[in-house]
Amino acid sequence: MGEVTVEESAHDASAIRSAHDEISDEYQAVAGRRTEVVKKLRELVVATVDVTYHVRRHSPIIPRKLERADRQASGIIGNMQPFGRVVLLVLDSVGIGEMPDAADYGDAGSDTLGNILRLRLAHLPNLQALGLGNIRSLAGVSPADHPRAAFGKAALESAGKDTTTGHWEMAGLVTRTAFPTYPNGFPSRILEPFERAIGRSVIGNKAASGTEIIGELGDEHVRTGSPIVYTSADSVFQVAAHEDVIPIAELYRICVVAREQLRGADEVGRVIARPFTGTSGAYVRTSRRHDYAVDPPSETLLDRLKARGLAVVGVGKVPSIFCHRGVTEEVPGSGNMDLVDRTIGAMDSTGPGLVFSNLVDFDMLYGHRNDVEGYASALEAFDRRLPELVAAMRSADLFIITADHGCDPTTPSTDHSREYVPILAFGEGVRAATAIGTRLSLADIGQSIAENFGTVTDAGTSFLGAISRGTLAGEQSDRTAAS
Repeated sequence: MGEVTVEESAHDASAIRSAHDEISDEYQAVAGRRTEVVKKLRELVVATVDVTYHVRRHSPIIPRKLERADRQASGIIGNMQPFGRVVLLVLDSVGIGEMPDAADYGDAGSDTLGNILRLRLAHLPNLQALGLGNIRSLAGVSPADHPRAAFGKAALESAGKDTTTGHWEMAGLVTRTAFPTYPNGFPSRILEPFERAIGRSVIGNKAASGTEIIGELGDEHVRTGSPIVYTSADSVFQVAAHEDVIPIAELYRICVVAREQLRGADEVGRVIARPFTGTSGAYVRTSRRHDYAVDPPSETLLDRLKARGLAVVGVGKVPSIFCHRGVTEEVPGSGNMDLVDRTIGAMDSTGPGLVFSNLVDFDMLYGHRNDVEGYASALEAFDRRLPELVAAMRSADLFIITADHGCDPTTPSTDHSREYVPILAFGEGVRAATAIGTRLSLADIGQSIAENFGTVTDAGTSFLGAISRGTLAGEQSDRTAAS
């Protein structure tokens, strides 16, 4: 090596001092900015990190954990670990076994998932990886050695077993008195003022399958113009009409009349417009069904999140269940696969808040029609789409899969069944393989979401602390029953 002169050494020393001063100044500036950032982070309830999971569509579900630069920088987000967004996906009617009071509802022995899988093995590798088989023994769905989700099940605390009751409860509103049902048809005190108000006589007036009753009475309806009124074991007043006989706008008006008249003791959970088309012997229901639910009697999770300035996106029939209250955006859809697409689209475009979605085909097309093969195939189709849903997640997302009730297609009944519902919760910030037990209420789901966003609902006990990787872990008291 050559000899270093005094002049060169002095020059190097000066350069080093100058660089040191620049670094020191920059450090102070960064430190100041960091202090301000930390201050703001402490004031935030939600994290708005937009890092996205990337998962191969056909690989086993649940992505690799991503490194979080912000977590390394200060530890603040790592300690707080709020979920910036929650996706709540309801697999309509996918119950996981009868509740203790099932016999009181005529549902002894109902077990939607268990009975389907017992009769027709289904390939559900992604649900299995999440821990579906860890909730309880299911034919063909083995317990995962390392479940990728927190898992458990929930009871329905409310009286009843219908869509409105289940969704309201998971949003923090427990229904103590069941909505009225009319297994023998509607009494004259309901039908007579209804017929006068709409200027038409009605036909039907019995509990029936929707597809069967239009096959039975479709010709008479087309000939007379009389709308078909029917119900089921659930709390519904349904009006079916051929779109060429009673235009869709008029059918909707008729249902609004029914909704306005059905109050007090006769306030059913939903009035449903059931349009159909086709010809004799080949009538088919169309996608222009419309539900008219009861306005929730008090604030729900949706109202409280919206009041905090958070996004509340309702996909599918969710907005109608809450009478279009508490949502910031409505995303209509038809059919499970379309609704999965719509859910992914909502996840792509929605900021902090809640994406609340319902996949209705399990119930509408297969449960109520006692179609075991169709139900099993629909479960497999959903399982194949799960990796796409996961790929749409952001690193601060919490994804919860659950159901609202059962509808066992293997029993003689074609109606909903009083069952527990599964809970699978996953995401980068979730403590995978955590067993949350048997929750006493679907309201525990809503309370967990509420706690995450710094608010509360009127019912339920949060399990957020049990599943969160952050400091919330261990800070809640689980309200569970023996599994």
